[in-house]
This record gives sequence, C-alpha cells and structure tokens, in this order.
Amino acid sequence: MSQGTAAPSRRPDQDEFNPFQAMSDRFDRASDILGLEDGVRDVLRAPDREMTVAIPVLMDSGKVKVFTGYRVQHSFLRGPAKGGIRFAPDVHLDEVRALAAWMTWKCSVVNVPFGGGKGGVVCDPRSMSQGELERLTRRYTAAIMDILGPDRDVPAPDMNTNEQTMAWIMDTYSMHVRKSTTAVVTGKPLNLGGSRGRTEATGRGVMISCR
Repeated sequence: MSQGTAAPSRRPDQDEFNPFQAMSDRFDRASDILGLEDGVRDVLRAPDREMTVAIPVLMDSGKVKVFTGYRVQHSFLRGPAKGGIRFAPDVHLDEVRALAAWMTWKCSVVNVPFGGGKGGVVCDPRSMSQGELERLTRRYTAAIMDILGPDRDVPAPDMNTNEQTMAWIMDTYSMHVRKSTTAVVTGKPLNLGGSRGRTEATGRGVMISCR
C-alpha cells in the first residue's frame, strides 16, 4: 500500500473478530468440501428466529435498570432448539447467532434430535446480588417464554449461569403454563430432575478430547 493511502474500510460482516462471520467462514469451508448447493447453504446459515427483549429489573438500590436479552433459534430441522443462556457484559447478537449455529452443528454431528439455539443477557453477574440475578432471570424468561418449551426450545446453563438459573427458568415457565414442566430446561438441580455429571460434563469433554 502506497504511503498516504488510507486502509479500506471494513464492513461489520467482514470483521475477523465477529463470531458470526467466523462461523460463516468455517461453514463455507465445510460446505465446499461437502459440495452443498447455494440454496442449502443459505438455509443452513440463516437463523430461523431471533428475539431481542428489554428486561426491566428492580435493583437492590430501589432503582429500576433495563437489561438487554437475546434468544436465537438457529434451526428446527432436527427437532426443538437446544442451547445455553449466558450472562456477560460483552454479550451481543452476533455472538449469540454464531453460538446458536454451532449448537446446530454439534447436535447434528453427534446425532441427537435437536436444532441449535442460544441466549444471552447483557449484564455483569459478578456485580449483582442473588436477588437481582433471580429477578433478572425470571423477567428474561417471561419475556421469551412464548418461544420456549420442551417441543420448541430447551435452554441450558452457559457462561455465568448454573443449575440455580435453570431452576428459576423452570419455575417461571411452569407458573405461566400452570403445570410443572421440568423438560423445559436441562442442567437443573438433581432434586428437580437434573442429570448426574452435568456440571462436570464440559470440562470432562475437554479432557477426553485432549487425551
């Protein structure tokens, strides 16, 4: 590049640090190897449904703070959407889109009857009390519950969420549908129908892969 020439501007969808763009690039490489038609690629790349919600929460200080939440359902081709919910200050929609797509690929590769989904809430959970996190989780669940359900979308723990978060989601969902619905989430406490070894599963998978 000659001296004094400005670097070409980079569009957001070309950002090498954009997770959705990274997912799309890798998907294209795999599609080339598999010889997928362009129409099939377009269907598999685009999320089926995206939801962005505003979540007003009464904080311990007595003030109301509005958080932003996302839920992306990438694919229902193999069954209900499946994927975690993360709480983090740097969560953004393209990240959630990419993670939802990767869930679709993961479920397909291991041949389980789910599509891919992912959720996130923009917050700093380390600076929030247990009561604030509970109110945030319940309001987020109420905001997206029309697209949740055992036959539609089944959340799970992810970054900064855990079995307690899943218990709040299950309880909130169950109250709205007026019946106990344990199948609406995975990663629940054992006494609410959770699976043994779920907490350690991700780390164990990394260990097995390294071996």
